[in-house]
Amino acid sequence: MRIKATSVSNYIDQVPENRKPAFKELYETIKTNLPDGYESFLSYGMPSFCVPHEIYPNGYHVKPEEPLPFISLGNQKNFIGLYHMGIYAIPELEQWFKKEYSEHAKYKLDMGKSCIRLKKMDDIPFALIARLAQKISVHQWITVYEANIKK
Repeated sequence: MRIKATSVSNYIDQVPENRKPAFKELYETIKTNLPDGYESFLSYGMPSFCVPHEIYPNGYHVKPEEPLPFISLGNQKNFIGLYHMGIYAIPELEQWFKKEYSEHAKYKLDMGKSCIRLKKMDDIPFALIARLAQKISVHQWITVYEANIKK
């Protein structure tokens, strides 16, 4: 389900009512738990937390005029997608998250390479997402990005 938005708040306003409370809580959970330096942007049409150009002037290698993405949230047809680039780039983080997820949620984890598909709005492990958001500082993310993703 594509949302055409002009800002993060405009995007959230357009999330369907049955998902909006969970989406807002997820967004706020990430925002309040990220280490200093990340900023909220509308990136690739989704609310995203990125490393701003003031900190990383090179931007995203695919589209340098965009800030370096880290976490994005998207309202998809059948789920809320949490796109975490750190899980994609750091195998140990992915393993930790998969192990912890089963201890925080009633249902099985539905996950792609960097996409966590949240299908049950009443079973989103907000405390675990908060811990995940806290794990990688801006400077750690830049180091990982330059070593593993930017080629």
